[in-house]
Amino acid sequence: MITVLLLLHLFVTVALIGTILIQRSEGGGLGIGSSQGMGSFMSGRGTATLLTRSTAILGTIFMVLSLTLAIMNRGASSGVGHDILAQPPAPSAPASSAPSGH
Repeated sequence: MITVLLLLHLFVTVALIGTILIQRSEGGGLGIGSSQGMGSFMSGRGTATLLTRSTAILGTIFMVLSLTLAIMNRGASSGVGHDILAQPPAPSAPASSAPSGH
């Protein structure tokens, strides 16, 4: 279950980054100043509204998934480096105390 949520979280994160990067800083939407190309299918205002809504929805999904994953992993003691850190140190080999024959 956690793996599925992590994959969904990854896809939402990539989509959120893409949606944010497409937007113009002035609020023009799609980063296109004229009415040619990709921006011609909607008005500038409609595109900005669509991108703003998409960002809000993806941001909400991102936060809900983050909180869900944090709550699900709260009691779990597994992690990337946890197996290495949780192992007790191996006992050192005793020094040989064989008498020397000299």
